[in-house]
Amino acid sequence: MNRQQILELDFIEARHKLIDIGAFLDRVRRASGEEDFRMVAFRKAIGELTNPEERAAERILLAFSDPTTEPIPSATTKAACGAWPGSC
Repeated sequence: MNRQQILELDFIEARHKLIDIGAFLDRVRRASGEEDFRMVAFRKAIGELTNPEERAAERILLAFSDPTTEPIPSATTKAACGAWPGSC
């Protein structure tokens, strides 16, 4: 597909996602309490959207990922939290 075809196919969905992210950030800004490691990772990932280089999806995923290579002895929680706590 060429650029115009991609825009015609995916623009409205991408626009919707950006509006949804804006609404999420508005709710976080209005809420009381401290930000945690998830918002640090989220803001880093958002910064990748303005990077002109290719492979944005990869860089965004890496902003949330654990860069360590050694396995931990055991899980400390029963559920994933969506971002690496050691990233901040």
